[in-house]
Amino acid sequence: MTKFYTVPAGKIIQKIARIRGGGSALPGLVVEKIDPKFIADTLNKLPHGVIVISGTNGKTTTTKMVVELLESQGLKVFTNKTGSNFVRGVAAALINEVNLQGKLDADIAVLELDEAHAVHFIKNIKPTYSLILNVLRDQLDRFGEIDYTAKLLEKVVSNTTKTVVLNREDPLVSGMQDLAKSNVRFFGLSDETRKLFPNDDELKSQKSHIKSAAKHIQATSILEKITDNQATFTLNDKSITTPMQLRGVYNLFNAAAALALVSDVIGDKNLNIDKLIDSLANVKPAFGRGESLTVNDLPLDLILVKNPSGFQLGLNSFQKEGVATMIAINDQYADGRDMSWLWDVSFKSLKKEGVEMISGIRAYDMSVRLQYEEVPFKKVNQNPKEALEEFLNDNHKSPKRIFCTYTAMLEIRQHLSKITDVDKVL
Repeated sequence: MTKFYTVPAGKIIQKIARIRGGGSALPGLVVEKIDPKFIADTLNKLPHGVIVISGTNGKTTTTKMVVELLESQGLKVFTNKTGSNFVRGVAAALINEVNLQGKLDADIAVLELDEAHAVHFIKNIKPTYSLILNVLRDQLDRFGEIDYTAKLLEKVVSNTTKTVVLNREDPLVSGMQDLAKSNVRFFGLSDETRKLFPNDDELKSQKSHIKSAAKHIQATSILEKITDNQATFTLNDKSITTPMQLRGVYNLFNAAAALALVSDVIGDKNLNIDKLIDSLANVKPAFGRGESLTVNDLPLDLILVKNPSGFQLGLNSFQKEGVATMIAINDQYADGRDMSWLWDVSFKSLKKEGVEMISGIRAYDMSVRLQYEEVPFKKVNQNPKEALEEFLNDNHKSPKRIFCTYTAMLEIRQHLSKITDVDKVL
């Protein structure tokens, strides 16, 4: 049973942290120390259980989609909204949501978890459902090569009690079906959309497989077609075409994953398709994941980049003509220290328009990378605040786009919040 002082102590620490401008995970770290069973005691009481969403790319946006789609079906959902995908982030989010007696008013939990922390999480709480998005090279200094990342996610799959949802197009993920001790569902791509999603090997070889790598595996949800701001999905053999506020092809593939998961949680026969489609059409990107802000009456897109495939998909997803581009690269712990992956990204699409500003701790590494690919750039300023101000002033008449690593994104959003409406994440 949760200790009677755990929640009050956590809420007090949370207030102090917010006043001082501290991180959202601090209260969770303290709660973990004083009451290690707090998360398990709270979440195990939920009637529909716990969903764990993990993988290399797309966790935050997919979690947001799953939450909103489940809510459209009438469920009360708890989630770690701050995007802190460590276990302590879950604890901090719980402290914010429970009452002083430790009761959580929710039917189900949807949790985004970092691959390594997902393994730590399942030692105490078995997921009712899990969704594994992909296994790609990411922060090699933290996780090692992708075979190690795959082994971490395999443990999540083997500990899931009801349904596992897997990416049909990723061989490392689809192969995990053999380890599942529960029901398995898949999401996937059509032949038309498959060519938009190069994997790590295809990025290095500059080749793309046109056909689905695993079309023999039947998928619950398939991203069939993308046209302008519309997407067509097949869900349980039914075609769904809907306008989307989500931008970027990667976000639309994540939508196929979310549809497959939600249809299983609710049950195919109980699913309200009209409400599901309406909710999907109105989902907005999670902060920094294709988020579009307005500065001086013009759009400014924030695109999170953290590995080769993510950066490449970000570059390929948006038009370049008439848009001023800034790139901000940091190498703090949350970004990954090793930035050598930048050399596996093709920046040829930026040649015509060029790059207006390069910033961040590793700005000069980024500038060298662009020079080798003969992409012109105008300015380099390692200070994100100064760089942002220059970028906005120099391009005040143009739409803007900023590609940035995680900590650079947080700093840029903080500065942008002083001049435009920016959703709070704490």
